[in-house]
Amino acid sequence: MDQKILSLAAEKTADRLQKFLQTLKEDDLANLLQNQSVKGKAAGALLRAIFKGFPCSEEAGALRRLKIYSCCVQLLESGDLQKEVASEIIGLLMLEVHNFPGALLVELANEFVDAVKEGNLTNGKSLELLPIIFTALATKKENLAYGKGELSGEECKKQLINTLCSGRWDHQYVIQLTSMFKDVPLTAEEVEIVVGKVLTMFSELNLQEVPPLVYQLLVLSSKGSRKRVLEGIIAFFNKLDKQHNEEQSGDELLDFITVPSGELRHVEGTIILHIVFAIKLDCELGRELLKLLKAGQQGDFSSNICPFSIALFLSVTRIQRFEEQVFDLLKSLVIKSFKDLQLLQGSKFLQNLVPHRCCVSTMILEVVKNSVHSWDHVTQGLVELAFILMDSYGPKKILDGKTIEASSGLSRMPNQHACKLGANILLETFKIHEMIRQEILEQVLNRVVIRGSSPITHFIDLLSNIIMYSPLVLQSCSSKVTETFDYLSFLPLQTVQGLLKAVQPLLKVSLSIRDSLILVLRKAMFASQLDARKSAVAGFLLLLKNFKVLGSLSSSQCSQSIGISQVHVDVHSRYNSVANETFCLEIMDSLRRCLGQQADVRLMLYEGLYDVLRRNSQLANSIMETLLSQLKPFYEPEPDMLPPLKLEACILTQGDQISLQEPLDCLLCYIQHCLAWYKSRVMPLQQKEEEEEEEGFYQDLDDMLESITSRMIKSELEDFELDKSADFSQSTGIGIKNNICACLVMGVCEVLIEYNFSVSNFSKNKFEEVLSLFMCYKELSDILNEKAGKGKTKMANKTNDSFLSMKFVSDLLTALFRDSTQSHEESLSVLRSSNEFMRYAVSVALQKVQQLKETGHVSGPDGKNPEKVFQNLCDITRVLLWRYTSIPTSVEESGKKEKGKSISLLCLEGLQKIFSAVQQFYQPKIHQFLRALDATDKEEEEVEVTVTQRAAFQIRQFQRSLLNILSSQEEDFNSKEALLLVTVLSDLSKLLEPSSTQFVQMLSWTTKICKENSWEDASFCKGLMNLLFSLHVLCKSPVTLLRDLSQDIHGHLGDIDQDVEVEKTNHFAMVNLRTAAPTVCLLLLSQAEKVLEEVDWLITKLKGQGSQEIIPEEASSQATLPNHPIEKAIIIQLGTLLTFFHELVQTALPSGSCVDTLLKDLCKMYTILTALVRYYLQVCQHSRGVLKNMAKLVKLSGTHLTPLCYSFISYIQNKSKSLKHTGEKKKEKTAAGPTAMARALRETKPIPNLIFAIEQYEKFLIHLSKRSKVNLMQHIKLSTSRDFKIKGNILDMVLQEDEDEEGTASEHEGQNKEPAKKKRKK
Repeated sequence: MDQKILSLAAEKTADRLQKFLQTLKEDDLANLLQNQSVKGKAAGALLRAIFKGFPCSEEAGALRRLKIYSCCVQLLESGDLQKEVASEIIGLLMLEVHNFPGALLVELANEFVDAVKEGNLTNGKSLELLPIIFTALATKKENLAYGKGELSGEECKKQLINTLCSGRWDHQYVIQLTSMFKDVPLTAEEVEIVVGKVLTMFSELNLQEVPPLVYQLLVLSSKGSRKRVLEGIIAFFNKLDKQHNEEQSGDELLDFITVPSGELRHVEGTIILHIVFAIKLDCELGRELLKLLKAGQQGDFSSNICPFSIALFLSVTRIQRFEEQVFDLLKSLVIKSFKDLQLLQGSKFLQNLVPHRCCVSTMILEVVKNSVHSWDHVTQGLVELAFILMDSYGPKKILDGKTIEASSGLSRMPNQHACKLGANILLETFKIHEMIRQEILEQVLNRVVIRGSSPITHFIDLLSNIIMYSPLVLQSCSSKVTETFDYLSFLPLQTVQGLLKAVQPLLKVSLSIRDSLILVLRKAMFASQLDARKSAVAGFLLLLKNFKVLGSLSSSQCSQSIGISQVHVDVHSRYNSVANETFCLEIMDSLRRCLGQQADVRLMLYEGLYDVLRRNSQLANSIMETLLSQLKPFYEPEPDMLPPLKLEACILTQGDQISLQEPLDCLLCYIQHCLAWYKSRVMPLQQKEEEEEEEGFYQDLDDMLESITSRMIKSELEDFELDKSADFSQSTGIGIKNNICACLVMGVCEVLIEYNFSVSNFSKNKFEEVLSLFMCYKELSDILNEKAGKGKTKMANKTNDSFLSMKFVSDLLTALFRDSTQSHEESLSVLRSSNEFMRYAVSVALQKVQQLKETGHVSGPDGKNPEKVFQNLCDITRVLLWRYTSIPTSVEESGKKEKGKSISLLCLEGLQKIFSAVQQFYQPKIHQFLRALDATDKEEEEVEVTVTQRAAFQIRQFQRSLLNILSSQEEDFNSKEALLLVTVLSDLSKLLEPSSTQFVQMLSWTTKICKENSWEDASFCKGLMNLLFSLHVLCKSPVTLLRDLSQDIHGHLGDIDQDVEVEKTNHFAMVNLRTAAPTVCLLLLSQAEKVLEEVDWLITKLKGQGSQEIIPEEASSQATLPNHPIEKAIIIQLGTLLTFFHELVQTALPSGSCVDTLLKDLCKMYTILTALVRYYLQVCQHSRGVLKNMAKLVKLSGTHLTPLCYSFISYIQNKSKSLKHTGEKKKEKTAAGPTAMARALRETKPIPNLIFAIEQYEKFLIHLSKRSKVNLMQHIKLSTSRDFKIKGNILDMVLQEDEDEEGTASEHEGQNKEPAKKKRKK
């Protein structure tokens, strides 16, 4: 039969074929086709013949053809056909689709849709036909019967797609169905339907099936809905990541983890690659991704910004056209995230409204962690972003050359956080990815070398952390490190010291690096630049410190244990130590050559040798010999010769230039420290081993110091040629020389004071010597101060750094104020009898703390060891605190009236500086610090006392002191002390937990003080008010406080209308006629600005959320309900601020800063009101009404603020006119034109801005009234004071007056008349 059909089909006409096929039954024909297809015999030719025999022009033929078509579809689905046969049949069926009439196409499409919905597909092969059917259907123009009505072909297609997408899809055909749609011409609405369906299928698929589906979806997105596709993919993986993290954090659920971590990350990595590939082909998709990033940055980024999306953005940076934009957006996203966090931390009002959300920095570090799973496409972007953050937000130079340090303690600033994030990203990436280590190291070292002149501490710290992580790994990069050494002599000293300290662990594991460094240092030692020689000294000292000689004391006995624990390789340690001895002695030889160089180099060397001695005690002989030989040329050996030191030899004169050649005071200082350390640590050990150890030059040094002491005490200032008659001016050579000599003598006295105290063992004679040395120091110091005071230059008045070590200052203060041992009583009374000496001891402590605050370390031994400095700080604070609380200033001052500050006041000043410094540099150790202050604290204490409780205890002590001062008589009121106490209380209050009862007590106490005390001291008032506000904002918003204070100011200063009498409210006694303006007024305005900033931030946040939500009309009322609390809070804040400004614009404020700031803040107020109105305009589009409270706020602004603003502007203008008029009368003959004009311009500049802001506000209010159908303008009176009419009669009068004035002025002006006119025209 099949042969017959084929032979008939070969004829030219199809008549006989048609007749023959009509005689056959449908089932026979179907069976024949099925048999032939399964056997694979000419199935295509047979099918072609059958279609030829059933033309679509006849209805019966078309129906028979439909049956055959359905039969073929079932055949394809059966899976019984060979691949070639199936392909041939599909090809034929595709060609025939367009011949079908529309009605049959609808029927055919319905069969497919039903098969998909009911899950009747077996292998989905037939789905290849569906796009052709939909395409053919869309081309039919006539109306077709569909359901109960008639639709066009296009509409039928839409309905069919809708039906298909609303039904259930078997998960094994999801990818095929998605792929099928890419061949169907779809409208935007249809694409939206299909994309929505595919996105809902993600969660039903196996994780491994998601990447191919995403690929198909991305291909489909070229037809539209790109944003929806990207949002859907990001949201799906964000949800998966969260689930995965929750499963991993719940230990008890570990057995039920649904997806292994590695698998999830690999799938995410593949999908990111798919998206990046799609963006390369379709730039529009890239633009949509950037829009998502921008939206996330502006609004609430919880939906679009997550670890997965950040990884995606970083991968997109590999596409050149998007690279710069993505990095810029990510950079601003990071800094905005930190700024938002800072804003939230500083305001309880915002914390209550906005829930805490995950920080972007956490997400980025999560990406670094995830990138271990072969995310190479993300790693490069991560590294680049990290360097961008470090470059953009690293420490910057400030005017006096010091850098703004990103200290570990108080790195609160967003910039510092961003820079730290960059460093963390690089460090973590370095640990995880071997491939990129070389590049990171190169980039860091390049920046250290290239940017040597700008602060690069952040890069040095990063380098140090990288090397500490694994010195052995870096041996492979040794060439880059040695290449960097070549630039050492061109880099600033600070950079060199940081760099050498960072690479120090490498020197222990790599001989080649060590040798190349030594070569570089030897060259640098003879360089012409001073900095290069200093760098050489620093480098050699570092090597000496870290290569230990056999027999040296262990690290635990030394002050610092650098390096030993960093390197876990210590092969043949005995041999190494012996080799090290030769190596170290060789370096010592090199360093001796520096002893003939400039004073700066020698200073470094002396300080460094002391550190080396403690780390490498076997070098003691060599070091001490070196120092002794250096001292001998300047020492007068004859026991009766006065003075004992040859100061002339220390000074170098080259022509007119006079400079210090030998810092003798510094040399003596470190000699005595080395000696003391050696005697306390090394000699006891030696005496145990061998009694007959020769003491040689140690005894010599002791004798020399004793001799210098006794002769210095005998010497008069005339012996040094430094008496009162000497010349100390900085302009003459002799004056400069005398200044240098005086400083040397004072330094030597200080060194000897410390030496004699430390060897005294509380002997009365020694203490008398100490006092005599101090008297010499004091006499010289007084002369210098007196001479400096007379001269115009104040250079000499700058006190030099004290040579007393911080440890000694701590011991001295403890002995003077706290030592109550009976046997010490008599000898200490010698020192205690001198008030001057005690004041000096406290002032040196102050100097040390000030140094710590400015530079992060102190001068002298152990000054750069944070642990030792902290320990000394604790001891000093304990003594100063005891002294201040035991002997109050009032008691001390009533006893003796002396020049300068009392000791108690100095103690308080010291305490204030210490509390500030500890919070800046030792934030993690605050608990330890407060525990050290608590004298009653016992070590075996069982109950743990919190930082808040300890801080509250200290606060109570200072509160008592302040209350004592406030209760004193007005003439006894000590303003300086009161201000210092307020500063101390402010510092300590930062340690209180805002939710604690102690914090609430502190706030209520401060409020009470402000309400009940009325001292007319502006600085004290400012300090106290600042404290009040800083506490208040951590509990609640300060708007009500602002309103009350503004009423007080209005009451004290009076109204702008002199006829109105203002009722005095007197909420806060601290506000009085002296303090109301400008002190309190400016403070209130700055606080109001902060509140306005917070409100502006909230409005921006609301706008961002509004733009992200596309709200369906019926769900609009529910959808925006979550924003209602924020909107209400904004309106309440603005309403209360409005009453605050309502008071101030009626107040007769003095012209100047108060008026300027008020006008600027009013302008800001209207700008933010406008922003709120614009937000409601945006919300009204989603059929949302305006809140009733908003209408009230608008009414309040119209009745209580806008009219008064215009009155205030008139008041200012009238006031400036009257001032100008009186000023002109006084200065008829002087030409004070330019300054007066500049001031007038400055004062009037904010007025047009304010008027413009008011007009903008009213303009948008009109728009909102129209859109919301609520009359918001009924209480707003549009002002007419801005109709600038030229009134002829007034103009004539003014011109006439001007002519008269010019006539009289011309007599005085003479030749200056023309320039003055020109200036006025300008």
